[in-house]
Amino acid sequence: MSVHHDRGQRAILTAREVLASLISAGIRELVLSPGSRSAPLAYAAAEAEAAGKLRVHVRIDERSAAFMALGLSQASCTPVALAATSGSAIGQMLPAVMEANHTATPLLVLSADRPDELHGTGASQTTKQKTLFGEHVRAALNVAAGECPKEAIAQALAALRGSDALPAGPVQLNLQFRDPLTPEDASRIDAQPWTHITAGTWEENRRQAAWEPPAQEGRRTVVVAGHGAGVEAQEFARVQGLPLFAEPSSNARFGENAIGHYRPLIAVGQERIERVVLFGRPTLSRPVGRLLADPRIEAAIWEPAPAPWYEPGRRREQPISDPAALQEFAGAGPDGWLESWKTLDAQAGQLRTASDAGEPLNGAAVAQVLWSAQLPMLLIGSSNIVRDFDLAAVPAAEQLGRAFANRGLAGIDGTISTALGLALASGERTVAVMGDITFAHDAGSMVWTRGEARPTLDVVVYNDQGGAIFSTLEHGAVAASGRYASSVDRFFGTEQVMNIRALAEGYGWKYHRVEQASQLRDLMAGSEPGALRIIEVPASREHLRAENLELNQLIGALGWPGE
Repeated sequence: MSVHHDRGQRAILTAREVLASLISAGIRELVLSPGSRSAPLAYAAAEAEAAGKLRVHVRIDERSAAFMALGLSQASCTPVALAATSGSAIGQMLPAVMEANHTATPLLVLSADRPDELHGTGASQTTKQKTLFGEHVRAALNVAAGECPKEAIAQALAALRGSDALPAGPVQLNLQFRDPLTPEDASRIDAQPWTHITAGTWEENRRQAAWEPPAQEGRRTVVVAGHGAGVEAQEFARVQGLPLFAEPSSNARFGENAIGHYRPLIAVGQERIERVVLFGRPTLSRPVGRLLADPRIEAAIWEPAPAPWYEPGRRREQPISDPAALQEFAGAGPDGWLESWKTLDAQAGQLRTASDAGEPLNGAAVAQVLWSAQLPMLLIGSSNIVRDFDLAAVPAAEQLGRAFANRGLAGIDGTISTALGLALASGERTVAVMGDITFAHDAGSMVWTRGEARPTLDVVVYNDQGGAIFSTLEHGAVAASGRYASSVDRFFGTEQVMNIRALAEGYGWKYHRVEQASQLRDLMAGSEPGALRIIEVPASREHLRAENLELNQLIGALGWPGE
């Protein structure tokens, strides 16, 4: 589809050229929010979808649209485009673009814009948006009204893919459209030449390493698998015979080497650790942070490609990109090294199980039920709930599904929207679990418009009436001292008074309330296709700080096996 047109129809033809090029490059998903200046993209998208070349998702809120695109891209491992009108609509995408930046997620923002002659005149919905996202995009490109977009599209696709020097990530393609913004008078949705466009495929640059049998040099090394580490972290630990400390969203938390209670157990074994190998991004635990910062312990990070979450030279770990060099650095685990950690893990599990035996359900019990349900797609919200999984998610013998979390910036925004994207991209049943504040932050994303396909999605809301995580941090000690009266609870705890059932019913979702683990297991046993369900788990945060301290002290007091 080429651009040969007169000035009066350049907007719609440019939009067709842009989408045709993206389809040819392997982009098959577009998330669209309504607006007038972006109308050429909407009409071109309608034509492409009618021809079976593109799948379009409509979200009335640009913030929700951007996080849905994030989930679509992460589940499909391909770039996703999102389009919106000019002005504040583009600014609404910033949180998701920031998350995409720090997780190397290839989002292509098609920001519709007024032509240059309208800028600076006070024209409605006109602002300086060409470089709105600043350093959070790999490239910000502009196509002036009437210009051929081919060169800008080529640059955008290259930046989305990344290179040896720059990780993949989000890109902004600013498209300035001049009136008219509607199709030609004689055109029809089914009369455009989209059938002549060949849909391309998209391949990731990264290839998984192949680990060879290790040299038999015993080193007391541990493997830390942070967010996004992937299966190769688990395989590396298995081949080397080393204990594996894997976060829930690492997708490496399985196999015989995985130590489920590693977080509190680090205090027991840190003095014996000689080296640490890091895969992915560590995001959850201060004990892991202290381990990686310990000057006595040599540390390396597996970096086969540029990392999106830190700047070169800003971390102390030695970056290694050669598989053989990483294996030589780590060495094989000496006799009894892995077995000692597994013994400690079993002892810690007994202590934790005893502390979780009461009712109502606590966060660890919810995490244990959901993790053991072997869900194909699981999204874990930020704050306390992901830490509950990090403590209570018992590693399975093999990888049973995929776990996701917005750990690029560890924010609570857009969690429901991200889950919708994951479910739509995968076509599989998806469960998202989050705290009540995270749920409230994105509750507006439950709105559904007619004509949009519904995925199969459960949103489990652990409702402990506010921001419970702050009680587990240093703010909890300030609250306990009474020195700031009720200020800590008011400014940090933010106890909410929303009616989750009324919200669910108002948005047309099914609602369930569970108070026992057996009820939650029954709901996890199945769900009808296309069902959107809210599952509320009422809980209390009154004793959370004391219970966490007690459990950590009990586990931290365990003795090293054989001593």
